[in-house]
Amino acid sequence: MTQVLGYAAKSATTPLAPFSFQRRDPRPGDVQLDILYCGVCHSDLHVARNEWKGSIYPVVPGHEIIGKVLQVGKDVTVFKPGDIVAVGCMVDSCGTCRNCQDHLQQYCNEETIYTYNSRDKHDQTMTYGGYSTQVVVDQKFVLRVPKEFKESDYPGVAPLLCAGITTYSPLRHWNVGKGSRVAVVGLGGLGHMAVKIAHAMGAYVVLFTTSEGKVADAKRLGADEVVISKNKEEMAKQANLFDFVLNTVAASHDLDPFLGLLKRDGTMCLVGVPEVSHPSPSVGQLIFRRRQLAGSLIGGIKETQEMLEFCAKHQITADIEMIPMDKINEAYERMLKSDVKYRFVIDMASLKAK
Repeated sequence: MTQVLGYAAKSATTPLAPFSFQRRDPRPGDVQLDILYCGVCHSDLHVARNEWKGSIYPVVPGHEIIGKVLQVGKDVTVFKPGDIVAVGCMVDSCGTCRNCQDHLQQYCNEETIYTYNSRDKHDQTMTYGGYSTQVVVDQKFVLRVPKEFKESDYPGVAPLLCAGITTYSPLRHWNVGKGSRVAVVGLGGLGHMAVKIAHAMGAYVVLFTTSEGKVADAKRLGADEVVISKNKEEMAKQANLFDFVLNTVAASHDLDPFLGLLKRDGTMCLVGVPEVSHPSPSVGQLIFRRRQLAGSLIGGIKETQEMLEFCAKHQITADIEMIPMDKINEAYERMLKSDVKYRFVIDMASLKAK
């Protein structure tokens, strides 16, 4: 066992604080890594504060991890000490169900084991995430960081492990590419990645936002147009024009105006999980254009590796603000106010120095 330091929520109402705990020794198929950077996802806040219910304390959040391999188990052949690798939202699954066999471990029929707040299927201990100095993960859930990324890119690569794959996967699944007209709703951690990735795929990208202050930034990120969604006249001009709408907003809101953007047979995909359910959309919005309302959850390991290769090829990283570990509670409050462009990333050297 290895003693490591992390930051944990001890309850739903207390701030995150230093927490010392033990990581297991590597099993034969495990990779032990020294964590260099960890992105801060809104999901971390939801779980730390038990907003989705089911949190088991203490919670060590963090599932956007970039690290360096320290050692590997005797059966590991793909990774070696010194390799720069990544770990995302999952660290295990059953491996045998149809979804796992199809490389869609996020939809495992038995149980997806998440990077934190899950129980290890071998010994039933709780998983603790990337707000820590080290982590040990089954090699099947460790990803290669492409060599096209420079060391200075690594902080911006970290959010690709959640924000990147969460937006890449539905864009890929619904065959977005050259000739596609894509609407992205919301310009936060997910939305800014959706704009970058859809643009790199060759789509015509229109960002929909409630904030006029985000127009210039959206165009810098790759949006061809920006629409202020509170403006009914602007929204009316966009009706029935889009093949695909990627709705990244994680707050409860009226879906009908965005369903109205779709062409016949178009799809709106939700990737944000709100704290309370969205109001039910009008059935007529779906029926009279044969539109589809769908959802998508991150991506499987194979697709996540594909996403990293795609982003490396197109030199896509997240726009980030680096913080030391002891600023995490302040970062959570700023995140609630959308006061970050567009993802906080923790420099884990700040924790190791304590």
